[in-house]
Amino acid sequence: MCHSAIRLLGVLAWPGVLLAGAAPLSAQEAVWLRERFPVGYQYRVSTRVDLAGTLTLPSEKDPATAKKVTITGQSAIDYEERVLVLGKKEQVDKTIRVYGKLNFERKIAEQLQQNALRQEVRRLVILRHNQLEVPFSPDGPLTWGEIDLVRTDVFTPALAGLLPDRAVQVGESWKATASSVQELTDLERIDEGSLTCKLVQITTLSNRRHARVEFKGTVRGLGEDGMNRQQLDGSLLFDLESNHISYLSVRGVQSLLDKDGKVSGQVEGTFVLTRQPALSRELSDEVLRALRVEPNDENTLLLFDDPDLGIRFLYPRRWRIAGVRGKQVAVDENHGSGLLLTLEPLARVPAARQFLDESRAWLQQQKATVLGTEGPSTVPGAGNGLEHFTLDVEGNRQRFLMDYYVTRQANGGATVAARLLPADRQALQADVRRIARSVRITKKQ
Repeated sequence: MCHSAIRLLGVLAWPGVLLAGAAPLSAQEAVWLRERFPVGYQYRVSTRVDLAGTLTLPSEKDPATAKKVTITGQSAIDYEERVLVLGKKEQVDKTIRVYGKLNFERKIAEQLQQNALRQEVRRLVILRHNQLEVPFSPDGPLTWGEIDLVRTDVFTPALAGLLPDRAVQVGESWKATASSVQELTDLERIDEGSLTCKLVQITTLSNRRHARVEFKGTVRGLGEDGMNRQQLDGSLLFDLESNHISYLSVRGVQSLLDKDGKVSGQVEGTFVLTRQPALSRELSDEVLRALRVEPNDENTLLLFDDPDLGIRFLYPRRWRIAGVRGKQVAVDENHGSGLLLTLEPLARVPAARQFLDESRAWLQQQKATVLGTEGPSTVPGAGNGLEHFTLDVEGNRQRFLMDYYVTRQANGGATVAARLLPADRQALQADVRRIARSVRITKKQ
């Protein structure tokens, strides 16, 4: 809830007054505020977010008893970034980052939620696709929570849309691009509204000329929290010596809307970003030559790690964790296939032949027809006592493959039962085998 609010949001640290040391332009003088992002460009980014608000939780039995809960949150992000690839119209399509910090904390009522990027995967490649950031690490698999952390961060090259596409004078205004508004608000779709930007001042800070731009407006659209309305009021500083946005601060109010367009919750917050050109040894040409910065089947794997349950495994991105119930983890594939992983004490792990017989008998009880059987056999080179068999099945006028694995390890065992649809069956079987081979039982069952 309100996860997109972490992107929002703060009135400039210097509220509503002209900065000391201002050097006003003449009425005729105009300046270009334009930042380019050539391949190899490096910079350092630091952002801080604070938010607070309320949320109305509807009651299924009696709408009049809807409950309001408080929401608070904060995030701290520091990283160095290098541009790797440009796309059409010179927009940035790929970067690589080294994070010094990526922490997120949110509290809804009394429930505290915390997430952070692990140090072993602090180096990330960021792919930009249709307003979304898709990360992977050349150093190891990411968890879904880590991907979500990066996805909600601001992609600073997109903020260039807050700048004008022409030379402007002090006092002139222009509209921010839709892509920059989406970047600040995390809206998937903007239905109405815009941000108006205005050059208000040229000033000198630390012997460097800066342009101060104010922007404000209200937008309404669809985000991951549903329909909402966002009011933004902020400012930025553009360094006229190095031609880059060096500071941005926004104060925002996000109003969540119900199906009737009425406000069901409201979150206020501040977002502050500082940025400067920087060269990082960890992003040097020499370091990058030794890295795989192109996505492949290995470096895009996701990690599921549940210390309480006592299991960890890897899975491809076209699969997702559908739920955890007791000692079982359900994993679904995007097009309808799925698997169920069940943890067992070592003494209760069935032999592969026993598991095959039990599975076939259960399918027959469900009025399914078993057309063929393969295995059981030991998976070579698995290293975790892995056995495998399949059942070719037809049921409810549909043919599918049941793909099974059994593993025995020091802390216990597990079974994997996957139902795979005919389309792309070979690739699906390879996915399930990859998952089963990666299973590690980390806690005594």
